[in-house]
Amino acid sequence: MLSIQRDAPSVEDLPYELVERKGVGHPDTMCDAMAERMSRYYSLHCLKEFGGVAHHWFDKVTLYGGGADTGYGRGELTSPYRVRVFGKAAFRVGATEIPVRDLMFHAAADVLAEVTTGFDAARHLVVELGVVDHQGSGRGRSRYQPAAPKDLVPLRSGGLVSNDTNLLHGYAPLSRLENAVLGLERHINGPAFKRRHTDTGWDVKVFGSRRRDAFSLVVNMPFLAGHIESMDHYLARKAVVRKELEELVGSFGIRDFRMLMNATDRNGRPYLTALGSVADTGDVGVVGRGNRVNGLITPMRPMSIEAPAGKNPLDHTGKIYNVMATRLAQQVHERFGGPAQVHIFTSKEAPLERPDEVVVTTPDAAEPDLEALVEATVAGSGELTVELIERGITLW
Repeated sequence: MLSIQRDAPSVEDLPYELVERKGVGHPDTMCDAMAERMSRYYSLHCLKEFGGVAHHWFDKVTLYGGGADTGYGRGELTSPYRVRVFGKAAFRVGATEIPVRDLMFHAAADVLAEVTTGFDAARHLVVELGVVDHQGSGRGRSRYQPAAPKDLVPLRSGGLVSNDTNLLHGYAPLSRLENAVLGLERHINGPAFKRRHTDTGWDVKVFGSRRRDAFSLVVNMPFLAGHIESMDHYLARKAVVRKELEELVGSFGIRDFRMLMNATDRNGRPYLTALGSVADTGDVGVVGRGNRVNGLITPMRPMSIEAPAGKNPLDHTGKIYNVMATRLAQQVHERFGGPAQVHIFTSKEAPLERPDEVVVTTPDAAEPDLEALVEATVAGSGELTVELIERGITLW
């Protein structure tokens, strides 16, 4: 199962690096968050009512945004967000119905309320279901059409196998540029910043490049139209925020950098939204088009295109091993030093505790110690499922 590679170059040694992050108010990130919340709410309902989790996946969520009336001093949603959920799930256990539509609505409403300002689910949200309970290829009817609670899967069940064939990746540590891009968005959309700057929106995108030790950062961050009185007011507020962000970048130890904020200003157009996202004005989001599990889009790194959000947490290795690879790389780096990469490959029906291949790139780890760490990690897939359902893991 385990292969060890010793050649572990650092991305910091590359002469050029590119990184991007789509913030929590970006329509694509909204879809990731909604899909994962839907899986959690569905799983928690099943556990409460039946003692086990029905098979499901909601990883094809799309958002096509609303309409808005915006201008200086005003910002109002005039047409609701529309969330379309495509997937599979059990709609009942025996004769007992699972309220799939209500669970999907509440999950979407809770997420959107967290990443917008002034969102009112009753007025601003429509959820449409494209979910079926059809029997899958090679699957028994109990998987999506359980006849009784005994057909469901309790937490910490042994003997589960992979629901798919997947290839996942993780790496550690983050580079200086990656830390800066991630740190900027998290700072802007963090609670302390939002308390200080109540007129700022959530649809933040940060792009960064590095040429050797010279950094370039682009930050797009909307302001709430209802709080901005004029173009001069907008530019003054942007200057205040930009100064804070430049000081933050300096605190990361980066000295040689330039920052471009809200590039649309170059054409005389302020970045204003009603609720804080371009989803206010019809932009579309889809699961899997944004950040990887570590929160970044990193074309200079090994990167899985698997979309984990919304997949079932019981046996879909596209979700479980995605988190596992990222965490295992961090553990390898912290324990043995040096840059680390982890690649996990599994075929369909392989035991969860025994993926086909685990390849670890690390310069100095002793093989017996590394093997013990890998074995213990993959053996803990059941606890990872519990964490995904009960506490939640951010996958974007």
